[in-house]
Amino acid sequence: MASIVPGYEYDIFISYRQKDNRHDGWVTEFVNNLKGELESTFKEEVTVYFDVNPENGLLETHNVDASLKDKLRCLVFVPIISNSYCDIKSFAWQHEFCTFNRFASEDRFGRDIKLGTGNITSRILPVKIHDLDSEDNALLEEELGGVLRSIEFIYKTPGVNRPLRADEEHPQDNLNKTYYRDQINKVANAVKDIITALKKADQSERKIIEPAREIRTGVKNQKIKLVVAIGLALAILLPGFLVVRKLVMPSGVPVERSIAVLPFRNLSNDTAQIYFCDGFMEELLSSLQKVKSFEVRSRTSSEQYRETNKSIPAIGNELNVNYLVEGSVGREGNNLKIWVQLIDAKADKHLWSDEYQREMTIEQIFSLQSEIAGAIAAELKAVLTPEEIQKIEKRPTENLEAYNLYLQGNYYLNKSYDSQDYNKSIQLYEKVIELDPGFALAYTRLAMSYLSQYWFYHNRGSEILQKCRVAIDKAFEIDPELLEAHLAMGVYYYHGFNDYPKALKHLELVLEEQPGNIEALYYEGCVYRRAGNWEISKLFLVKASELDPKSASISFNTGETFDLMRNYQEALRYYELTLSNNPDWTYFYKDLAELYIRIDGNTVRARDFMLDETRRDKVLNKDSLSLEVLVLIDTYDGNYEEALKILSQSGVNIFEAQWYYRPRDLYYARIYGLMRKPELARAYYDSTRLLIEKRIIGFPEDQRLYSTLGIAYAGLGWEAKAISYGAKAVKMLPVEKEAYKGVYLVEDLAYIYVLLGKYPEAIAKLDYLLSIPGPLSVNILSLDPRWAPIRDIPEYKRMVEKYSDK
Repeated sequence: MASIVPGYEYDIFISYRQKDNRHDGWVTEFVNNLKGELESTFKEEVTVYFDVNPENGLLETHNVDASLKDKLRCLVFVPIISNSYCDIKSFAWQHEFCTFNRFASEDRFGRDIKLGTGNITSRILPVKIHDLDSEDNALLEEELGGVLRSIEFIYKTPGVNRPLRADEEHPQDNLNKTYYRDQINKVANAVKDIITALKKADQSERKIIEPAREIRTGVKNQKIKLVVAIGLALAILLPGFLVVRKLVMPSGVPVERSIAVLPFRNLSNDTAQIYFCDGFMEELLSSLQKVKSFEVRSRTSSEQYRETNKSIPAIGNELNVNYLVEGSVGREGNNLKIWVQLIDAKADKHLWSDEYQREMTIEQIFSLQSEIAGAIAAELKAVLTPEEIQKIEKRPTENLEAYNLYLQGNYYLNKSYDSQDYNKSIQLYEKVIELDPGFALAYTRLAMSYLSQYWFYHNRGSEILQKCRVAIDKAFEIDPELLEAHLAMGVYYYHGFNDYPKALKHLELVLEEQPGNIEALYYEGCVYRRAGNWEISKLFLVKASELDPKSASISFNTGETFDLMRNYQEALRYYELTLSNNPDWTYFYKDLAELYIRIDGNTVRARDFMLDETRRDKVLNKDSLSLEVLVLIDTYDGNYEEALKILSQSGVNIFEAQWYYRPRDLYYARIYGLMRKPELARAYYDSTRLLIEKRIIGFPEDQRLYSTLGIAYAGLGWEAKAISYGAKAVKMLPVEKEAYKGVYLVEDLAYIYVLLGKYPEAIAKLDYLLSIPGPLSVNILSLDPRWAPIRDIPEYKRMVEKYSDK
């Protein structure tokens, strides 16, 4: 079935308890009458999901499966609210009503929408057939977060409380004075109002993902708007856009008040005070970021200089800043001593310093942070607005113990990408919230910890996103204007739902208040990249990298964007910056090695990089992604025995990356196929099939699994299943929706076609991939033996010739 609005399965989902239909078929009659009324209300055909058969439908004892989840993707949810519906043990309540309430709250329209009249209504349209007990009403209102508003089909006389019938014998005796035909019409009209509003919202949303705001760089706003408008047009039309980009976002030219706060020195002998020392530095940095006229480098960039012998001018030059803030923290018992100085980095000249002695209380800590920020602003002749002063002086908590634990949580959140560190930060933030339930920032950091677990595939369960949303909502409840909550919500929509318009909405709010907020710039660049606006993405990521030049994550993503846009020289520059920023980050080795192959068209440089003596042990003994590259290099070179040796000795069962999922057995199958050993290849394709079929039960929404399963089926010669699963993966995450990840699934489908001997279909997919940004290149095609069967076909040769010049 198809909905009136693209992306939804049905227009209306009818939810009810089977027992409310079993006796007299009231629900079936209601649905039939509603369908008839809808036909006379809508010009289009309205689709309705109604499980009429209690034997074959989804009963209370059934588990939720993927088919129900698809069917719940509807525009309007109509629950038949009866005496028995509001039951937490009920399948309809738990897996339909509550599930849709969550789904609608998180999808691109939201649960509550604005009608053409300006009034607000809910996409949950309850039809009430009984007056409810007080506890049932309370359960409904708790789930909905407000008063239940329903259309009533209730016949009520003294001692009578039953559903209103279509052929009511004495309708005039109904104390509610409602008539069945009128109520049916009310439901149809309410449905029409909702769907009309959603259609208009859908049409306007298709125009989003176009930048409506300049990226600020300290130049006058009007000039920037003009330059950006010209630049965006030239991005499409002229190669000279790169010149314009330098005007928009000047590289290497520090703005007047660019500042970096270096890690504060811990003067106490207690190593436990490192948390407080780092936290004080970070909170001072955060206070300076609240001043719009400042450009403040991030903590990750400053962290590189914790134990450095570099001179002040060298650090200032590397960070591209005019000013550096240094400091130290000493603590003895309840006494706190802090020393801070401001330095002109270019002239290596001391501008201001002061020493502060305070009592270790929460009031003194926060007043001291705002006092230092104010002193730095005064020294640099920055005029603070009342709003900026209010934000700087705002205290996040009045609980010293909670604040100390909060700083520890920040340490673990920023420490690494490992699940154990995120788990530790979650535990600490939960303790913070126990001590101070009003600590809004702790909820936002808790949400970011959950999102990191989800994003890095440590926990992909829906419950992690639910916990995240609860934390963000709580932060907004405490402080509706909290920018950190908007940032977390933007990342929530980006990481959790690929809902780009909503993600951009929240990130824009952050950048309106803090134009130099590096996280918001970085995430906005990532969102635009996912949405397929590569030129705009590039602008944001380049700016984020300029503001945070020592962040390996930002420089890597900037380089990856240039890589996917096939600007390989710029990609190489940012990848080499990433290597300099974090030489031990093995996750990134794979991308740089593959870039070398795309640039040179051979594997020598890539192999030398991976097996360099400074990296060899990390590659061979630790990182599965790096091992995968070595396997691919040997496969490209025809060194199949060496590739098998790496596979057998690696001790890594799964080669798993964020955008695809490959069991080791699939690599065995591919290599044995290339070695003309069909029986061994078939055995490994079959073991891959069994592994993925089992895994897909637990992760039915993971499109990567369907793609991999399609390859396994193709290797076994199961044509219909192979194409079906490969195509399903593409449909689940199409390039139009996910410009960054979707291309991998299309490439998998092309490979499935090659395995099945459907060469024209494969070439068509490869041609499409070469025409858009992505990891595929002509050099990779010429090396990868997967594509050997099609290289002599004229259409393939013409395709390669067409894209070789580009």
